[in-house]
Amino acid sequence: MAAEKVEAVNSQERLKSLRETISIGAFDEAKEAINTLHPAEIARLLESLPPSERDVAWGLVDPDHDGDVLLYVNEDVRSDFINDMGHQELVAATEGLETDDLADIIQDLPEQVIQDLLRSLGYRDRLRLEAVLSYPEDSAGGLMNTDTVTVRQDVSLDVVLRYLRVRGHLPETTDSLIVVDRDDKYIGLLVITDLLVKLPTHSVNDIMRTDIDAISAYTPAREVAALFETRDLVSSPVVDESGKLVGRITIDDVVDVIREAADTSLMRMAGLKEEEDMFAPVVTSARRRGVWLGLNLVTVLIASWVIGLFETTIENIVALAILMPIVASMGGIAGSQTLTIVIRGMALGQIGGANAPKLMSKELAVGALNGLLWAMVIAGVAVLWFDSPDLGFVIGCAIVINLIVGALAGVVIPLAMARFGADPALGGSVLLTTVTDIVGFFCFLGLATIILM
Repeated sequence: MAAEKVEAVNSQERLKSLRETISIGAFDEAKEAINTLHPAEIARLLESLPPSERDVAWGLVDPDHDGDVLLYVNEDVRSDFINDMGHQELVAATEGLETDDLADIIQDLPEQVIQDLLRSLGYRDRLRLEAVLSYPEDSAGGLMNTDTVTVRQDVSLDVVLRYLRVRGHLPETTDSLIVVDRDDKYIGLLVITDLLVKLPTHSVNDIMRTDIDAISAYTPAREVAALFETRDLVSSPVVDESGKLVGRITIDDVVDVIREAADTSLMRMAGLKEEEDMFAPVVTSARRRGVWLGLNLVTVLIASWVIGLFETTIENIVALAILMPIVASMGGIAGSQTLTIVIRGMALGQIGGANAPKLMSKELAVGALNGLLWAMVIAGVAVLWFDSPDLGFVIGCAIVINLIVGALAGVVIPLAMARFGADPALGGSVLLTTVTDIVGFFCFLGLATIILM
């Protein structure tokens, strides 16, 4: 946590310094400051700048970094940069990228640039790119890099070492060599540390590991991230349906998946596009958010309609209007806590039909216990405030009911949305708030009508 705070402070200091140097026209100083950073840091800096200053800063980025920076910026910003770049500029920026990185960006490029880029690639690189593009973007095949080092199981370690010396280099993040048969089907892994410490006379078959399963090319990206976490992987081979090796995934790819998943969940809970530029044009941002606000308006109108059913009761007992928000808010917060736990569990693959009933019963018990506890507190406050034990009893009962309903809704809503193919993070919070508001108002005002009128 301390390291994150330091990084945040450093980022703000870099941003402030860059804006100052640009504002006074010290472009040489700004250029030097920008190009000493990692491409990912440059991308984050560019995203943090207003459009006019961003365009100036982008022009100061070394052309050698252009392709890497385009990979790291969000889609909206990338689209703006690509639209402003010339044809040859785009080709030069992207032709030096790794195959898996090129696959991430190529579909955002103009058609003519794609054609020229493909023509500039060698036959082997073109085949690699086509292999990556043949799989869904959010799958293991879409994440993988086809730059692999393979060996046969019947050769000695001495032969492998001589082969590596002739090759001259290893791909980044190579912790193991991949053992395949004559048909390129995956057999196992030869760990680099074993290769270095074992006697050269040993065969690959003697020391290779066969207990590490390869990942199917069609495995969803989030499942890939979970596998890397649970197995503490640095890299993993990727195979097709027949078990043939098609590439490998490395930990840096998985870190990107985890970060994107976190950004997606955070933005979608507010109904926003996960790749939205925070400095997008006002009209564009207003249009994107307006749909969500319209949906929220519908839910608020429903809750208001429920309140209107008890207009006479509220007119006669003004204290109800003062206490109503407490009931709705307590239920909403309790439900949101459950909703967050369930959505996270679903994202990690920890919640499904096998354990959902058990989780629901547990959350209902938590809701009931918290409901009883806080019902007594709020009822006591209501009695002292309005000198009405009956009013305290009414709001206490409503609190208990709404916290239980909130817990139930927090489990049922995301599971039901997933069942019908919807993203729970996108609309779960709005549906939950609607339920807890309606139930809270109805219970509180309904009980008040029965008991107090």
